[in-house]
Amino acid sequence: MVNFQTAVCGDSSINIYLKKCHDFLGEMGALEHSQRHAEIVSQRTTDILKGLEFDDYTCSLGKIAGYLHDIGNIVNRYEHGRAGSFLILPFLKKLNLDEVGISVILGAIGNHEENSGGHSVNAVSAAVLIADKSDVNRERVRKADISTFKPRDRVNYAVEETLLTVDKNKKLITLSILIDQDISSVMGYFEIFITKMVLCRRAADYLKCSFELIINDTKVL
Repeated sequence: MVNFQTAVCGDSSINIYLKKCHDFLGEMGALEHSQRHAEIVSQRTTDILKGLEFDDYTCSLGKIAGYLHDIGNIVNRYEHGRAGSFLILPFLKKLNLDEVGISVILGAIGNHEENSGGHSVNAVSAAVLIADKSDVNRERVRKADISTFKPRDRVNYAVEETLLTVDKNKKLITLSILIDQDISSVMGYFEIFITKMVLCRRAADYLKCSFELIINDTKVL
């Protein structure tokens, strides 16, 4: 099994690529896509798979796919999932993963974008989709002047806390969000993230689970 900390997180080239993704997107005024985001998506992907009692190998693939899912942003923001799949293939081969494992990771990376027909093509893909869309918070907003915020900036800035939990007995995946409604309304969240939440629900369906969204202690989905 791949030593994740050494082989993936510890790879200097991968971390340079992630840093440049963050820098390039900053030039476009996009949200933060740094190593922090990569680590959160990696951990939440693993938590989902472990919570649903997938085997250790599948969880290991999820950890890798979650960490690398946005690396295609170094090529272009649009269809960065597909770009990332091609970009990362030589690296995955160096990890001595079998062809099936590599295929699972490539499918997860290539299918996580909502704007490019994101689909759950395997369990890892479904977990990455949910983990990625769950990372909403003010740390991701890079603009200092609130008067320059676009709607997506404002909604992210309003989110004070997110918690993703898995109940294997109820087969339920829950995303709980705390929003400062003086900054953005709950409706404002839905206007921006409804497509993401639909993808999360479909991904949960793929995992034979229900998806629940709770905002400010009220179930809204």
